[in-house]
Amino acid sequence: MRAFREAVEAGDLDAVEALLADDVVFTSPVVFKPYPGKAITAAILRGASRVFEDFRYVRELTGSDGRDHALVFTARVDGRELTGCDFIHLDEDGRIDELTVMVRPLSGAQALAAAMGSQFDRITAEAQAS
Repeated sequence: MRAFREAVEAGDLDAVEALLADDVVFTSPVVFKPYPGKAITAAILRGASRVFEDFRYVRELTGSDGRDHALVFTARVDGRELTGCDFIHLDEDGRIDELTVMVRPLSGAQALAAAMGSQFDRITAEAQAS
C-alpha cells in the first residue's frame, strides 16, 4: 500500500484517485451509510485533506494475503487531536475496492463530523463534476 500512503502524504489526490477501483466503497467514521463509487470517494478524500491538520501515518499493517491493509494515522481537526485508521482492501487488479476509516476519541470524531459536514456541498459538487 506504499503508493496510497505516499500519495496521501504528498497531498497528491490525483494519484490517490487513480488507485481507486470504479466500484470502491467508502465507509465513513461518522456517517452510517457507505458511499459507493470512485467519484464520491475521491471527493470525500479531497474534503478530508482540507480539514485534517498535521496528518501523518504512524503505522502500517498488511494482511497475509497482501490485499488487506491498515494505515494508522494521527491528525488534528479544529484543534482536536485524533487517531484513526484507514482499513483498505484491494481487488484482484490491485485497486482499492474498500476503504473504511475509523477515528477516536469521540471529541475528535465529532470535530471531524462537523468539519466534513461543512464541506459536504463542495464534496457533492466535486463528485458530480467527475
